Amino acid sequence: QVQLVESGGGLVQPGGSLRLSCTASGMIFSQYAMGWYRQAPGKQRELVAQIASVGTTNYADSVKGRFTISRENAKNTVYLQMSSLKPEDTAVYYCNAAIEWGPPLYWGQGTQVTVSS
Repeated sequence: QVQLVESGGGLVQPGGSLRLSCTASGMIFSQYAMGWYRQAPGKQRELVAQIASVGTTNYADSVKGRFTISRENAKNTVYLQMSSLKPEDTAVYYCNAAIEWGPPLYWGQGTQVTVSS
């Protein structure tokens, strides 16, 4: 049974930083592309960043230059380093696993990120 567990969310002031983590179990982590999506209240879930099994990355335009996705296969963990946070980054952030750039197959439960002064 595949499980994805996110952590690291919280309340941060505008301009601050947070690092999200997602640890996987029940799957061969290194064979999957991993991604982060987010969903703000009243909005659709949107892609934030993806990282392929070989390390290629892809970012939404709204986070380029501010967010960095990385993975540590030895720990079955994917990270999202978020810097220069803005109020519009406030959302529930979800981790997912996919076969390369295909549709997400597995989802985590989400972690809340709130950017507010």
